[in-house]
Amino acid sequence: MLASEVINAYEAFCPQEFSMEGDSRGLQIGTLDKDIQRVMVALDIREETVAEAIEKGVNLIIVKHAPIFRPIKDLVASRPQNQIYIDLIKYDIAVYVSHTNIDIVENGLNDWFCQMLGIEKTTYLQETGPERGLGRIGNIQPQTFGEFAQNVKQVFGLDSLRMVHYQENDLQKPISRVAICGGSGQSFYKDALAKGADVYITGDIYYHTAQDMLSDGLLALDPGHYIEVLFVEKTAELLSQWKEEKDWDIDILPSQVSTNPFHHI
Repeated sequence: MLASEVINAYEAFCPQEFSMEGDSRGLQIGTLDKDIQRVMVALDIREETVAEAIEKGVNLIIVKHAPIFRPIKDLVASRPQNQIYIDLIKYDIAVYVSHTNIDIVENGLNDWFCQMLGIEKTTYLQETGPERGLGRIGNIQPQTFGEFAQNVKQVFGLDSLRMVHYQENDLQKPISRVAICGGSGQSFYKDALAKGADVYITGDIYYHTAQDMLSDGLLALDPGHYIEVLFVEKTAELLSQWKEEKDWDIDILPSQVSTNPFHHI
């Protein structure tokens, strides 16, 4: 079957036009006008991802984070980043990017996070178009900030969790309303405040932004950017479902390599 048939089904679920303005999206490398046998889903395109794709005979990668996110000045092979692009082209591996559109779409990444954490009766953190928006905010069973933090750590399988609070007794504060935005969503914390969040979950929170959050009365949890790896499992499940429904003769492979650059001791 053609790669374009897979992508047409994906875009019927998660249209490109849902993406934030200026976002990297869609086909970045290769062509969709070719027969494929194996599709891999990945969070990032790094050296390890490409080696895995080559070893497994993958023809198309659907990825969340764009491999090309700044202008390319040359394709000199001695540059490690360029070698990633060169290998993808050499082995005819197409790369399709789904970034903020999968964050925004209904039953996309932020909704999957909410399902895992028991966040219910959700609405958008920031509206981006009719009937859609970035991030989610909703209600949880009342509990303490400390209890909820332990749950977040366990659900995402984290070796550590950055907590944004000052005093030890903050851990006993009761919470019942939680906002979440996968990736680097610190710029939306005032939206979380405006919609009544007790706690905001997002990655890559800066030091001074964390202080500003606390001054404004908002607790926060930073589980890191890599929790977005959930994209791999869930998107592979969707593709497998469509494969059965549409009788696709292809293999769907969730990437098995870790591209998380951070570990804690």
